[in-house]
Amino acid sequence: MVKIHNIELPDFPLLLAPMEDVSDPPFRALCKEQGADVVYTEFISSEGLIRDAAKSVMKLDIYEKERPVGIQIFGANLDSMLQTIDIVAESKPDIIDINFGCPVKKVVSKGAGAGILKDVCLMEQLTAEMVKRTNIPITVKTRLGWDHDSIRIVEVAERLQDVGCKAISIHGRTRAQMYKGDADWKPIAEVKNNPRMHIPVFGNGDVDTPEKAMEMRDNYGLDGCMIGRATIGNPWFFKQVKHFFNTGEHLVPISIAERVEAARRHLQMAIDWKGEVLGVFETRRHYTNYFKNIPHFKEYRMKMVTSDRPEDVFAAFDEVLKVFGDYQFIE
Repeated sequence: MVKIHNIELPDFPLLLAPMEDVSDPPFRALCKEQGADVVYTEFISSEGLIRDAAKSVMKLDIYEKERPVGIQIFGANLDSMLQTIDIVAESKPDIIDINFGCPVKKVVSKGAGAGILKDVCLMEQLTAEMVKRTNIPITVKTRLGWDHDSIRIVEVAERLQDVGCKAISIHGRTRAQMYKGDADWKPIAEVKNNPRMHIPVFGNGDVDTPEKAMEMRDNYGLDGCMIGRATIGNPWFFKQVKHFFNTGEHLVPISIAERVEAARRHLQMAIDWKGEVLGVFETRRHYTNYFKNIPHFKEYRMKMVTSDRPEDVFAAFDEVLKVFGDYQFIE
């Protein structure tokens, strides 16, 4: 069993990574149903939240069926981050996660996200003060370092733990790498193998098959796995990994009917939560993966990603079920 403070999780839990415009309540609900042990919100700007920016405030929506659920925030100003803690606490998340790893320029340029990797002392100070501010467990998601020459993740993780961080998720790339090249899990294992570490250490980066999740568990000895891009349009990934862990075999391919039903539910929940325009637009990125590896599918995919009216997208789903309902995926 793995524990984040007083939150009990199964052995080697699978965590849904926070992803901008992806890990919203509809998608989190689908992932939870398919075996995600912890889900995280999209990351929320501390400055946007204290200014009461509508998009930031909306991201605070969490639901009982999601628990345990973490709200992730980012920022580099101590006063703003402390105000954010107070606002976030009102939503009663199980975890508050600090993003010290986002590599995007508009975040980094403000000293937030991975930008703070240039100032480990500030990283430590922010974490310490936020821990003091709330009884909700504070966790951190970060990267190996700013670049290859400044990797100090073993020291950084220990310092964050010592000021009260209850778990750490580490993406196996530096900020300089962005998402290029392969993630390096060896430094994450070094964090886990540090005899002074006693909080959970979760690995992140490039886990896109059940075999890689098993490698992270068995070869690198990490406490769990945070999964991001492999879940987009594929909420079943969690179930697939757990089936592989339990049986050593791959789960049978998800049927067309199941894919259509998930896509339909996803779109409807998105519309219910954020309205027709955004619901239709922000769900589009999932359709390529929902209907991956189906031959001669381009016509139908184009209908899904170019239609602006919900009824047209739902009609495209119906057409897919009618035309491809008997299609058998090759294992």
